[in-house]
Amino acid sequence: MKAGYAKAELKNQAAREALVPLAEGERPKVVTVGAVCSAVVALVLWGSTLYALATGAEAGGREVNVFQWGFFALVISVMAWGMWKARYWAVLGFQMLLVILIMAGVLGMVTAPTLLQIIGTLILVVALSVLFWFMVKAMARIQMPERPGRS
Repeated sequence: MKAGYAKAELKNQAAREALVPLAEGERPKVVTVGAVCSAVVALVLWGSTLYALATGAEAGGREVNVFQWGFFALVISVMAWGMWKARYWAVLGFQMLLVILIMAGVLGMVTAPTLLQIIGTLILVVALSVLFWFMVKAMARIQMPERPGRS
């Protein structure tokens, strides 16, 4: 058992050594994709919030809580800015949001009434999972310190 752990730790160490720190101003492509997606969602949320504020929109017979939507729009906007600047906390927050959406998609497939909805949700879940997977390595590169002797 100990030999298995030692072998796994050697593989982990080799993977850590293979990582190259980000250069000044560099941003991994997957983080750029996440930042753009977040910015688009933020714009839609801001537009929806302003529309609800201007029209007094209702949902389900109740007035929309504009403060909640505005706060969510602000959080997503800050996350988009943070990812554009390649900040670890922003990427971590985006991954948390991806996990919530993946879980909601999987649970949604259970109750989807048509095959078309199941297929569409499956495509969405797979796409979000791939984005999550590539974010892991990007996060490792973002948080790693500059190694002495490397340029």
